[in-house]
Amino acid sequence: MRSASRVVATSVALGLLVAGCASFPDQSNGANVQNWQPQPRLTEAPGPQPSAPGGSDAGGGGGTIPGPNGTPKSVPPPQGCTDFDQNVIGTCMAPLAAVAALPGGATGLAAERSTGRVLAVQRGSDPKPVATIAVDASTDGGLTGLALSPTYQQDQLVYAYVTTATDNRVMRFAVGDTPKPVLTGIPKGPAHNRGVLAVDHSGALLVATGDAGNAAAAADPNSLAGKVLRIDGLGKPAAGNPNPNSAVVAGGLQDPGGMCTAADGSSAWVTDQTDIADQLYRITPGQPQLGSPAWSWPDKPGVAGCAAFTDEISVSTVRKPGLQVLALAKTGGFNGKPSTIMDGQDGYGLIGSMDVIDQNTLLVGTVNKDGGKPVSSDDRAIIIPKPNGGQPKD
Repeated sequence: MRSASRVVATSVALGLLVAGCASFPDQSNGANVQNWQPQPRLTEAPGPQPSAPGGSDAGGGGGTIPGPNGTPKSVPPPQGCTDFDQNVIGTCMAPLAAVAALPGGATGLAAERSTGRVLAVQRGSDPKPVATIAVDASTDGGLTGLALSPTYQQDQLVYAYVTTATDNRVMRFAVGDTPKPVLTGIPKGPAHNRGVLAVDHSGALLVATGDAGNAAAAADPNSLAGKVLRIDGLGKPAAGNPNPNSAVVAGGLQDPGGMCTAADGSSAWVTDQTDIADQLYRITPGQPQLGSPAWSWPDKPGVAGCAAFTDEISVSTVRKPGLQVLALAKTGGFNGKPSTIMDGQDGYGLIGSMDVIDQNTLLVGTVNKDGGKPVSSDDRAIIIPKPNGGQPKD
């Protein structure tokens, strides 16, 4: 998820710092990211004003939106790749494993897991490929994570988490440039190759990795599998890590689906699909394992993307429609059970990835072609209002 925070001022000038056969590729072509200027630059657009989904504000697969004087106005179902829902800004894509909102709010990037394509999406235009990364999507890997550089408006850099023929890795790219490796050697296995990205309030890149089908690796401090990593733009351990010689800040993940940080720096979260239950963890750098989950779903709805606000956390699920919304208490826990919204009545179906545009709106990507009930315009990138509002609850 994108963060508006500043980038870390200095990086740790060290060599290979993390065990587990990781490597930091030669950065002589990009050691100074300010020299890596893409052409052309992606354009910005005015911020969105989405109508609230659900109930009488349904769209996507056909429904109604508020008309004059509050009278419901019918929204016809999509025709081919044309979607008449004004919240939809991208259509007819492969299932989207990651989205990233671009500055301005009405445009974004959408990543297709199986093709390795990253597409620019904007209302009224066909999705436009801006990068293609060679991926191995034969298991649950592929292109699964996306995050803008914390200084994106200056350097136009985008980071991606991908599975290759030999490993899982973090890549970076800019429009018109060949994607370049940042951190390689993250273990690859027969399952749980998915990884996700976020940027923390200091500008460091957070990387959540799967255990590659090896549960023991998640508990091994010398392995990059099943971990939350914190790195700088060159793949080195970020300044301020508990162990300055290691990128690892927490362990114990199995199959992460999403990671998000609050804009005020108050919290960072990661979702995880495990054999026992789906979990949401609050990331506390420095503890050997993630510890007890902040929330657990024994019915395993398939937790995926998340969005963090000062008063709530929203979590998408890919095995049943809807967003799980957890209200934060002032004490730091949650105020009651999660509420479920967008549970299929809005026409959007299954939502996977999420990114915060601002404190009122989200960019989400659907995965209806991967186990849902797709309409002709799926899969789609959609701008939706923040699920709930209000101040943190006691």
